[in-house]
Amino acid sequence: MAAQVQLQTHKPSLLDRLNFFVANSRVGKRFKLTERNTSFTTELRAGTATFLTMAYILAVNASILADSGGTCSVSDCLPLCSDPNIPLSHCTGPSHRIMQPDDSCKFPPVNPGYAACLQKTRKDLIVATAASSLIGCAIMGISANLPLALAPGMGANAYFAYSVVGFHGSGHIPYETALTAIFMEGLLFLFISAIGFRAKLAKLVPRPVRVSSSAGIGLFLAFIGLQNNQGIGLIGYSPSTLVTLGACPRSSRAALAPVITAANGTVSLLPGGSVSDDILCLNNRMESPTLWLGMVGFVIIAYCLVKNIKGAMIYGVVFVTVISWFRNTPVTVFPNSELGDSGYEYFKKVVEVHVIESTLGVLKFKGMNKGSFWEALFTFLYVDILDTTGTLYSMARFAGFVDLNGDFEGQYFAFLSDAVSIVVGSLLGTSPVTTFIESSTGIREGGRTGLTALTVAMFFFLALFFTPLLASIPAWAVGPPLILVGVMMMRCVVEIKWDDMREAIPAFVTMLLMPLTYSIAYGLIGGIGTYVVLHVWDWGEEIVKRYVIKKVNENGSVSDVGDNKVVQVL
Repeated sequence: MAAQVQLQTHKPSLLDRLNFFVANSRVGKRFKLTERNTSFTTELRAGTATFLTMAYILAVNASILADSGGTCSVSDCLPLCSDPNIPLSHCTGPSHRIMQPDDSCKFPPVNPGYAACLQKTRKDLIVATAASSLIGCAIMGISANLPLALAPGMGANAYFAYSVVGFHGSGHIPYETALTAIFMEGLLFLFISAIGFRAKLAKLVPRPVRVSSSAGIGLFLAFIGLQNNQGIGLIGYSPSTLVTLGACPRSSRAALAPVITAANGTVSLLPGGSVSDDILCLNNRMESPTLWLGMVGFVIIAYCLVKNIKGAMIYGVVFVTVISWFRNTPVTVFPNSELGDSGYEYFKKVVEVHVIESTLGVLKFKGMNKGSFWEALFTFLYVDILDTTGTLYSMARFAGFVDLNGDFEGQYFAFLSDAVSIVVGSLLGTSPVTTFIESSTGIREGGRTGLTALTVAMFFFLALFFTPLLASIPAWAVGPPLILVGVMMMRCVVEIKWDDMREAIPAFVTMLLMPLTYSIAYGLIGGIGTYVVLHVWDWGEEIVKRYVIKKVNENGSVSDVGDNKVVQVL
């Protein structure tokens, strides 16, 4: 009898059939799933991984931008009794008087009306962050077909909040005018991208400054994450050394203010001065319970990063936040106060469709004649050119899309995508939107098409409905991601030629000045200025050499004169 051989064929699973169906559909062909050797489920998994690594931006960006005060002003402050323990309705008699609000109401102790306005602004900014990220990811996925996610960039948001607008509006230009600078910068950025001049413009910046600016921004973010306002509170103010070890409980901290004493002995705020947050530790250093909870979050994130666990940032933030949601504890984010009670009532809603009220379309073109306006505009433009261009190229190279000429498929529309996202973000009320380096997580998971970006967009859409939860994330949960984002941004220092002092010094000045002056712009100005000073002698020599070569050739006494001969002539 002839031997009979039974062939066993592999029966495709449900996921295999789904991937085959999508790959051969119009969607699969549009996004080139087969050409790029990927599948529908792989793209979904990659998008999920990318979102998990960048979801922290929803709370972090809103918290940082809310520190600017947004559109809140003195008009939002409430009249108070001179004795804070007495209600306004009972504030009568010669021993008490009604205090009308002035500029000081925006600073500690913050007026209840202004604090309520800040809470509403933070909710608006959470929605603005999610919406701008959603739109940016959707545009990138559909138009450029690249697995890159976009969101308001770290560094630019800190520059916007603390350097341009200033803490609670104490900076050079108001929030609305600063958004106008971003809007105009976005339009200029869009024009530069459309004519293909973007990459060339980025190369005009000296290389050491270009490379070190990322590390400087990382140090800036880490410095913010170590302070009380948007961090764990490890660093505090010292009247003798500027900074020192802090981390004392809020009851042991004090605010500072520049004051003047009149002849009659009355003390008043110095004109143009502003009251600080509670930055001075009077005693009990390192005894703040929120510091130690934040440190636990830091360890969780750091350990997950060491083990290359996806979603490391979000795990630490979630742990610290959930612990802080319990009331009547030393680390609660809902203290037994009027603001704490109102925050808790909002938190219990869990799901709410929050409509942006205070930050949508509030651009004001008044104030464009100020030098600080144009300084902010060109700083935003410079940072966006370096950051987004560098990130786009590095992510495309990581995905294997870059050819021998340094180009990659979809780059033109990728450049346009983040430029359009900046314009959209400014209209919603947020700082510049950029391509996130966390996109590398999704690429590592196999993401190769715009479906990865669209998956991220879907998650940002879902986040729009959970504003009550996102608005209840405390500063000590936000601090650890800021510090560890700074760690990631320091990796570029290996590209600096530390043996060449003409490169090392400008790079170091750039990195040093950004955190210590609390300004990205000053760091860039210092780095570029130092680079010019250290190279001006060489440039002068080169000009003289070329001039001598030209004269010698014109006289005809020496032909084909080289640099060595010119040096001998000189």
